[in-house]
This record gives sequence, C-alpha cells and structure tokens, in this order.
Amino acid sequence: MTTNQATGTTTGPAAGTAAAAGPLRLFLALDAAVTGANGLIYLLAAGPVGRLLDVDSAFLRATGAFLAVYGVLVAVLAARPVPSAAATKAVIEVNVLWAVAGIAALVLGWLEPSTAGLVWIPLQALVVAAFAALQLGALRKAHG
Repeated sequence: MTTNQATGTTTGPAAGTAAAAGPLRLFLALDAAVTGANGLIYLLAAGPVGRLLDVDSAFLRATGAFLAVYGVLVAVLAARPVPSAAATKAVIEVNVLWAVAGIAALVLGWLEPSTAGLVWIPLQALVVAAFAALQLGALRKAHG
C-alpha cells in the first residue's frame, strides 16, 4: 500500500474500493439526513424553536439555511461510490468545528439559551462530534 503525499490518497488492494467505503458512505449519509432535517426545522420553524431554546429566530434561520445546504452537499458526497478523502476530511473538520463552537457559545456566553437550549446545544454538539469520530474511523478504513 502506498500513499500519494500530494493528495493524501492511499492506493492498494482495499484502498478506495466501494466495499471498503460502505461504512463511510453510511456515516456521511446519516450525517446528511440529521443535518438536513435539523436545518429545515431551524429554517421553517425558527420562531417556535427560537422561543423554546431562547435563541434569536433570525440566527436560527441563517443557521438552518447553512445546515440545509451543508446537508445536501454531504448527501452528494455520500452518494459517491468512493467518497473523496479530501472532501470527507473537510466534512470531519466542519463537524469538529461545529461541535466546539456549540460548546464555546455556551461557555463564553455567546448564547444565553433557556434550559431546553442548555440541554439541546451540548447534545447537538455531542452528536456532531460522534459523526466526526465515526467518519474519521471509516475514512481510515476506506482510504488506508
């Protein structure tokens, strides 16, 4: 098995095969579904969700629009027989950043949500961090 230093891709018997990419595709697809659904809820129900979480509805609409688009992009990546290692790494990095930002928003006082928000935001960060970890493990198996 060899690694191309310029692209970070690995070649060899298992690297880059559709069978090896199965778990990666699954974790990307689940991420896309959860992210897209969350985005649509924030986008279409920003008022009620904002009141429940005590978070500004305009902020939720903007967040929802981002998440909906991001979910579609992750779904497109998941639909590839062998998702690109570079694109998958970008998804993992965005997920890690999202999880850290969610916790930072609470710790640093960027958001001052209701009790429901104080539960929801860390739970959401935990789910996103779990997707990142699962995707990283599957990426290593799929691309070596």
